[in-house]
Amino acid sequence: VQLVESGGGLVQAGGSLSLSCAASGRTLRDYVMGWFRQVPGKEREFVATISRSGVYRDYADSVKGRFTISRENSRNTVYLNMNSLKPEDTAVYYCAAAWRTHSNVVLTTIGGYNFWGQGTLVTVSS
Repeated sequence: VQLVESGGGLVQAGGSLSLSCAASGRTLRDYVMGWFRQVPGKEREFVATISRSGVYRDYADSVKGRFTISRENSRNTVYLNMNSLKPEDTAVYYCAAAWRTHSNVVLTTIGGYNFWGQGTLVTVSS
C-alpha cells in the first residue's frame, strides 16, 4: 500500500490543522493505521493509532485531548485533526499502515508498521 500525507503547514500556537493520509494500492480497511512525528535530530515518536474497525484508538499522552485520529475506509483515507497546537508539536508527521487480521488491534510502536508515507511538515509558531 502507498501512503501520501497532506495538510501540513504553518500555524500559530493555539490554532488547528487537519492532516490527511490517502492510500492507494490496497484497501485501507485491512490495515491498522497510525500517525507518528519526528523532529530533526530526534527519534520518530508515536502520536495516534486507530484500529481497522475505527472503534479503538490510542494517543500519546502529549496529544491526548487535543488530537483526534479518524478514518474513512470508503475513501481510503485516515485523518489527524490537531487542535490547540503548541510549538512543541512542530515536526514532520508520518502516516503508517500495518496489515492485521483482527479488526480491533491498535499499534503504538514504530516496529509494528510495514508501510510509511513520505511525511508532511507541521510548523507551529509561538
